[in-house]
Amino acid sequence: MSIRALPAQVVAQIAAGEVVERPVSVVKELVENSLDAGAGTVHIEVQGGGQRLIEVADDGCGIPEAEVELAFGRHTTSKLLRPEDLFCIRTLGFRGEALASIAAVARVTMTTRSRDEASGTMVRFEGGQLVRRERCARPPGTTVTVENLFYNLPARRKFLRSDVTEVGHILALAVAYALAYAHVRFVLIHGGREVLRSS
Repeated sequence: MSIRALPAQVVAQIAAGEVVERPVSVVKELVENSLDAGAGTVHIEVQGGGQRLIEVADDGCGIPEAEVELAFGRHTTSKLLRPEDLFCIRTLGFRGEALASIAAVARVTMTTRSRDEASGTMVRFEGGQLVRRERCARPPGTTVTVENLFYNLPARRKFLRSDVTEVGHILALAVAYALAYAHVRFVLIHGGREVLRSS
């Protein structure tokens, strides 16, 4: 058997597996982006244990229109400028892999607006590919909607636990962040029912 390079889509799915193991991994990455963006409120909505839908909305600084697509690239980040910055990281995320990894294994829609812009931007990715981009009306901040997690990796879906178990992991994570970031309001909704609201 000869050695050959893997197709880009397969490489992206393998790399995504290092970041996105289950629904709680998605929530963790998105909540950390919200906290790094200076959010005062983080609203998390989950359906089907996170397999059907995960939505994280915040009132943070948002992403400028010119940078929205770049945010979904591999190893793209606003948190490191120089190699020496690695030794003084003050953010939760910095590797620039989360959004690209999530978009490789789900259908992802992001709406965002920076505080300096009059309108927002909406982008939609499916299997890591941009399929839609348009301007939209929204307040400053960012909303990331993740649908059909692992739709293109059926073997990964088989290893997930019940919806109740997966939501239990998400609730434990949200409670931990609510305790660690008491100045931020966290709301978690599962299946249309509020299961957490911090003050």
